[in-house]
Amino acid sequence: MIALYIGTGLTILWGIAHLFPTRNVVAGFGEISADNKHIITMEWLVEGVALIFVGLLVAVVTYLDPANLVSQAVYTLAAIFLLALAIVSLLTGFKVNMVPFKLCPLIFGLSAVLIIFGAFL
Repeated sequence: MIALYIGTGLTILWGIAHLFPTRNVVAGFGEISADNKHIITMEWLVEGVALIFVGLLVAVVTYLDPANLVSQAVYTLAAIFLLALAIVSLLTGFKVNMVPFKLCPLIFGLSAVLIIFGAFL
């Protein structure tokens, strides 16, 4: 069960880490249209909020009853979600020359593995 909480904590912390640099990330794109700035801002914030939500969801079902079928489904779907983000990040953000982008696949993948390990092994 400790692995579940570590995986969720890592997911939540990485989600929170997305929320603070949003303005700087958008500014890093230079002169782009207002619409594009809004789109980048929205997408950056949505990823952070989604990560926080998934982490909190896994933490809550773990606290309430980690062994029921709903909890097992939540663990499975959360891990699939995180692995999908890891793949997308590996194919896109990993190519960016900024360390935080290179960490995304590792953090998403590690979180997924910890959740699966804690839930099923």
